[in-house]
Amino acid sequence: MINRLTLMALGGAFLLGACAHETEVVPATIVEAEAPEAPEPVTETYTVRLFGADIGEMTAVTTGPGIKVDYEYRNNGRGPTMAETILLGEDGLPVSWTVDGNTTFGNKVTETFALDDGTARWVDTTGPGMADADEAKIYIAQNASPYALAVYAHALLADDDQTLSAYPAGALHLEKIENVTVEGGPEPIGTTAYALTGESLDPTYFLMDEDDAFFAVISPRFLVIRKGYEGAEAQLTNLATRLASERYETIQTATAHNYGTPVRIADVRIFDPVKKALTGPVSVLVEGTTIKAIEAANASHPDETVIDGNGGTLIPGLTDMHGHVGQDDALLNIAAGVTLIRDMGNDNAKLAELIGKIEDGTLAGPRIVKNGFIEGKSPFNSNNGILVSSEEEAVAAVDWYADQGDYFQIKIYNSINPDWVPAMVAEAKKRGLGVTGHVPAFTNADNMIEAGYDEMTHINQVMLGWVLDPTEDTRTLLRLTALQRLPKVDLDGPQVQHTLDLMVENKVAIDPTYEIHEALLLSRNGEVQAGVKDYIDHMPVGEQRDARAAWSNIETPEDDAAYAGAFDQITGTLKRMKDRGIFILMGTDMGGAFTLHRELELYQKIGFTPAEILARATQEEADYMGLGDELGSITPGKKADFFLVPDNPLDDLKAIKTIELVSKDGTIYFPTEIYPYFGIKPFTEVPDVMAPAGAN
Repeated sequence: MINRLTLMALGGAFLLGACAHETEVVPATIVEAEAPEAPEPVTETYTVRLFGADIGEMTAVTTGPGIKVDYEYRNNGRGPTMAETILLGEDGLPVSWTVDGNTTFGNKVTETFALDDGTARWVDTTGPGMADADEAKIYIAQNASPYALAVYAHALLADDDQTLSAYPAGALHLEKIENVTVEGGPEPIGTTAYALTGESLDPTYFLMDEDDAFFAVISPRFLVIRKGYEGAEAQLTNLATRLASERYETIQTATAHNYGTPVRIADVRIFDPVKKALTGPVSVLVEGTTIKAIEAANASHPDETVIDGNGGTLIPGLTDMHGHVGQDDALLNIAAGVTLIRDMGNDNAKLAELIGKIEDGTLAGPRIVKNGFIEGKSPFNSNNGILVSSEEEAVAAVDWYADQGDYFQIKIYNSINPDWVPAMVAEAKKRGLGVTGHVPAFTNADNMIEAGYDEMTHINQVMLGWVLDPTEDTRTLLRLTALQRLPKVDLDGPQVQHTLDLMVENKVAIDPTYEIHEALLLSRNGEVQAGVKDYIDHMPVGEQRDARAAWSNIETPEDDAAYAGAFDQITGTLKRMKDRGIFILMGTDMGGAFTLHRELELYQKIGFTPAEILARATQEEADYMGLGDELGSITPGKKADFFLVPDNPLDDLKAIKTIELVSKDGTIYFPTEIYPYFGIKPFTEVPDVMAPAGAN
């Protein structure tokens, strides 16, 4: 293959030199200079893969210095559609870049960047920006396709230290990882794996071939790979898993503190989730993985390592009841005090591998309770868990999860035929599994409650039954866009009350994922989302830009009012559920960590006090999953899972966002040591740690 850097350089010379041709005067004849030949287009096509399924395509056409990219995929009935046009200068840096399309949840994208007369100007979903172009910088496109990695890589490889300052802020850095011979295509192909850092929390891993042409972007689950090499998926997702594991293992080694002695957290007050109150000043003694004793604030023994709590509050580890856990978010959850997650659907083999690494101490991460994801095959299916095509297969999937012995519930998803649900529920309950999930397409929450669901997942799944016609297909984005209809619903009318009555009579719980609905319905382009205001200035530039982007397509004042009104209706529904005694579970579906803090904070809107919220997110949710005897409170004999904050969260729940120390199984972590690995500016100082008396 022709080296793209060569093509770009030649193309740039053709473009920028097109007006410089001269004519040669000869006797009796004027001979015009020949026009340069236009470079031949180079077309590259890529397949988007997720969990072994083709879900989309990316095509890049390079003509001289210009690149046109079309990128689209669909998973779970949704995904982005983007068209890019990039023009490179002679130095390989973009001089213009446009992106048009829609994001996964429908927000319209019209992004532009241009260098002109020493000034860089851009417009993205956060609004317009500009800067002096007085040094070589590279633009980071907010909504770029994966092919942007080729642009970044070529520019960074040409730089002495593979680091370039960037517009609108920050810098990009490229690191060569290793050479990889990729199998699974027409012939083995030599590639190099790189890590790109600087924009987001984690490195992006990708491959370039021997001609420096883009080959693939890789992750443990998601893959965009040159067409014809789809057979390399297992090889490359395993590679991505290994690279991420090695990174997190390095961080674990550097930040996990196992002192080899009993550890005392001195001078703290403990949140008691039963009394929903703080104790007086005490100290907590940990031996191994267990809480040994709660004693006087100044108690001590010569063989102990003492950590000064400095009058702060010690809180049992938090629970996120709606996760889809991967290596990328496991450690950040620990840093946020989240020590228990219910996983609501995953690649079963990869999740088992992750749990094994957490349990043996190779990686830091929460305890994980597994739900068994079951989805019907359709053009709109998700690709987690087990996909089925018949009632017989669906019941067999229930049995498979039951046979494993370590699943808590089954989770039923959008493309399951509603007629199969009674048999699935009956088998699950016979085998000792609970039942939760979405409302499958072409039915409603009332029917699923009557079929035997123990719990409903996502508040929108319940409320859509009040606004949709039975023929409307919720396997698409309609399950989100139809929320615009909610303002017309009478929350005290008979239809709503019938659903709530059914939930009360059948003791059905709800996992509302309140925060994700706030982001979906209230985020607006150019405005910082309410859920991130307390910490976004500490985050990398990519996270900061995303925090100022809408999720939904809001083009008119009417759209704005409808979506805002929908969130008010969600809040009103949850308040009525709380008042009726329906058990509300607090989970994010957004990766947990910082977003769980916001999820908990939101429940104050429906009448929970900070103490009630913390009790629910600790002891009460541990009890719900049958783990309350060993988790959920800071009690002698229970696991040493807790975190330390300097202030009183019962006075202001925001105090849980400023964490000095986390203990998981007695291993101590200081978030201030962890966050720099993710480009996050720390929030606190590390507490004073005193070694045992007489220790060297």
